[in-house]
Amino acid sequence: MARTVSALTVACALACASVAIADEASDAKVVSNAWNRVKRLNAASAAAMPEANYAFKPSADVRSFGEIIGHLANEHYMLCSQIKGEANPQKSVDFEKKTAKADLVKALNESNAYCDAAAPMAKDEKAFGTLLLNVTHDSEHYGNLVTYMRMKGIVPPSSQPTR
Repeated sequence: MARTVSALTVACALACASVAIADEASDAKVVSNAWNRVKRLNAASAAAMPEANYAFKPSADVRSFGEIIGHLANEHYMLCSQIKGEANPQKSVDFEKKTAKADLVKALNESNAYCDAAAPMAKDEKAFGTLLLNVTHDSEHYGNLVTYMRMKGIVPPSSQPTR
Protein backbone atom coordinates (compact mmCIF):
# COMPACT_ATOMS: atom_id res chain seq x y z
CA MET A 1 0.00 0.00 0.00
CA ALA A 2 2.80 2.41 0.91
CA ARG A 3 4.54 1.66 -2.39
CA THR A 4 1.34 2.41 -4.31
CA VAL A 5 0.92 5.74 -2.52
CA SER A 6 4.58 6.63 -3.14
CA ALA A 7 4.31 5.69 -6.80
CA LEU A 8 1.16 7.76 -7.17
CA THR A 9 2.82 10.70 -5.41
CA VAL A 10 5.81 10.55 -7.75
CA ALA A 11 3.54 10.22 -10.79
CA CYS A 12 1.49 13.23 -9.70
CA ALA A 13 4.60 15.28 -9.04
CA LEU A 14 6.00 14.48 -12.49
CA ALA A 15 2.68 15.25 -14.15
CA CYS A 16 2.40 18.58 -12.35
CA ALA A 17 5.98 19.49 -13.28
CA SER A 18 5.39 18.74 -16.94
CA VAL A 19 2.16 20.79 -16.91
CA ALA A 20 4.06 23.72 -15.38
CA ILE A 21 6.75 23.48 -18.05
CA ALA A 22 4.11 23.22 -20.77
CA ASP A 23 2.32 26.28 -19.32
CA GLU A 24 5.56 28.30 -19.32
CA ALA A 25 6.31 27.30 -22.90
CA SER A 26 2.73 28.09 -23.88
CA ASP A 27 2.89 31.51 -22.19
CA ALA A 28 6.16 32.31 -23.94
CA LYS A 29 4.67 31.30 -27.30
CA VAL A 30 1.60 33.49 -26.76
CA VAL A 31 3.72 36.52 -25.86
CA SER A 32 6.09 35.84 -28.75
CA ASN A 33 3.17 35.67 -31.19
CA ALA A 34 1.70 38.89 -29.75
CA TRP A 35 5.07 40.64 -30.07
CA ASN A 36 5.50 39.52 -33.68
CA ARG A 37 2.02 40.76 -34.55
CA VAL A 38 2.20 44.16 -32.86
CA LYS A 39 5.70 44.95 -34.13
CA ARG A 40 4.54 44.13 -37.67
CA LEU A 41 1.44 46.34 -37.29
CA ASN A 42 3.38 49.27 -35.83
CA ALA A 43 6.08 49.02 -38.52
CA ALA A 44 3.45 48.81 -41.27
CA SER A 45 1.67 51.85 -39.79
CA ALA A 46 4.92 53.82 -39.73
CA ALA A 47 5.53 52.93 -43.38
CA ALA A 48 1.96 53.68 -44.49
CA MET A 49 1.61 57.15 -42.98
CA PRO A 50 2.81 59.86 -45.39
CA GLU A 51 5.69 61.95 -44.10
CA ALA A 52 3.53 65.07 -44.22
CA ASN A 53 1.32 63.51 -41.51
CA TYR A 54 4.11 62.57 -39.13
CA ALA A 55 3.62 65.88 -37.31
CA PHE A 56 -0.15 65.32 -37.04
CA LYS A 57 -1.67 65.25 -33.59
CA PRO A 58 -5.43 65.34 -32.92
CA SER A 59 -4.95 67.86 -30.11
CA ALA A 60 -2.10 69.90 -28.71
CA ASP A 61 -1.79 67.81 -25.53
CA VAL A 62 -0.92 64.47 -27.17
CA ARG A 63 2.05 63.09 -29.09
CA SER A 64 2.20 63.47 -32.84
CA PHE A 65 2.19 60.36 -35.03
CA GLY A 66 5.97 60.64 -35.41
CA GLU A 67 6.49 61.19 -31.70
CA ILE A 68 4.61 57.95 -30.99
CA ILE A 69 6.90 56.07 -33.39
CA GLY A 70 9.94 57.61 -31.68
CA HIS A 71 8.48 56.85 -28.25
CA LEU A 72 8.10 53.18 -29.21
CA ALA A 73 11.75 53.02 -30.31
CA ASN A 74 12.87 54.64 -27.03
CA GLU A 75 10.78 52.21 -25.01
CA HIS A 76 12.05 49.17 -26.93
CA TYR A 77 15.65 49.98 -26.12
CA MET A 78 14.86 50.81 -22.51
CA LEU A 79 12.86 47.66 -21.77
CA CYS A 80 14.72 45.14 -23.92
CA SER A 81 18.12 46.25 -22.58
CA GLN A 82 16.79 45.32 -19.12
CA ILE A 83 15.82 41.87 -20.41
CA LYS A 84 19.28 41.48 -21.95
CA GLY A 85 20.93 42.66 -18.73
CA GLU A 86 22.90 45.37 -20.47
CA ALA A 87 23.01 49.15 -20.64
CA ASN A 88 20.57 50.81 -23.02
CA PRO A 89 22.63 51.19 -26.23
CA GLN A 90 20.53 54.19 -27.32
CA LYS A 91 20.21 55.97 -23.96
CA SER A 92 21.75 59.16 -25.33
CA VAL A 93 19.26 59.34 -28.23
CA ASP A 94 15.69 60.60 -27.89
CA PHE A 95 13.93 59.23 -30.96
CA GLU A 96 10.81 61.17 -29.99
CA LYS A 97 12.65 64.33 -31.02
CA LYS A 98 13.30 63.05 -34.56
CA THR A 99 10.94 64.38 -37.22
CA ALA A 100 11.93 62.77 -40.53
CA LYS A 101 9.88 59.72 -41.46
CA ALA A 102 12.95 57.83 -42.73
CA ASP A 103 14.77 58.34 -39.42
CA LEU A 104 11.76 57.24 -37.39
CA VAL A 105 10.97 54.18 -39.51
CA LYS A 106 14.63 53.14 -39.29
CA ALA A 107 14.67 53.67 -35.52
CA LEU A 108 11.50 51.63 -35.06
CA ASN A 109 12.73 48.77 -37.25
CA GLU A 110 16.13 48.66 -35.54
CA SER A 111 14.53 48.76 -32.08
CA ASN A 112 12.21 45.93 -33.11
CA ALA A 113 15.26 43.87 -34.13
CA TYR A 114 16.92 44.69 -30.80
CA CYS A 115 13.87 43.35 -28.96
CA ASP A 116 13.70 40.29 -31.20
CA ALA A 117 17.10 39.32 -29.84
CA ALA A 118 15.99 39.98 -26.25
CA ALA A 119 12.77 37.95 -26.32
CA PRO A 120 14.39 34.50 -26.06
CA MET A 121 16.33 35.75 -23.00
CA ALA A 122 13.13 36.37 -21.01
CA LYS A 123 13.48 33.25 -18.86
CA ASP A 124 12.76 34.50 -15.35
CA GLU A 125 9.58 36.10 -14.06
CA LYS A 126 10.93 39.66 -14.06
CA ALA A 127 12.27 39.45 -17.62
CA PHE A 128 9.09 37.77 -18.84
CA GLY A 129 7.02 40.52 -17.17
CA THR A 130 9.16 43.16 -18.88
CA LEU A 131 8.63 41.47 -22.25
CA LEU A 132 4.89 41.35 -21.60
CA LEU A 133 4.96 45.05 -20.66
CA ASN A 134 6.69 45.79 -23.97
CA VAL A 135 3.98 43.96 -25.93
CA THR A 136 1.18 45.62 -23.97
CA HIS A 137 2.71 49.08 -24.36
CA ASP A 138 3.15 48.61 -28.11
CA SER A 139 -0.43 47.38 -28.42
CA GLU A 140 -1.76 50.46 -26.61
CA HIS A 141 0.15 52.75 -28.95
CA TYR A 142 -0.96 50.80 -31.99
CA GLY A 143 -4.45 51.90 -30.95
CA ASN A 144 -3.26 55.52 -31.10
CA LEU A 145 -1.73 54.98 -34.53
CA VAL A 146 -4.95 53.42 -35.83
CA THR A 147 -6.94 56.47 -34.69
CA TYR A 148 -4.47 58.90 -36.27
CA MET A 149 -4.46 56.95 -39.53
CA ARG A 150 -8.25 56.80 -39.69
CA MET A 151 -8.44 60.55 -39.06
CA LYS A 152 -6.22 60.98 -42.12
CA GLY A 153 -8.28 58.59 -44.25
CA ILE A 154 -5.75 55.75 -44.17
CA VAL A 155 -6.85 52.17 -43.54
CA PRO A 156 -4.67 50.73 -40.75
CA PRO A 157 -2.77 47.48 -41.37
CA SER A 158 -4.99 45.35 -39.13
CA SER A 159 -8.06 46.38 -41.16
CA GLN A 160 -6.57 45.79 -44.57
CA PRO A 161 -7.82 42.78 -46.49
CA THR A 162 -5.72 39.64 -46.44
CA ARG A 163 -5.53 37.03 -49.16
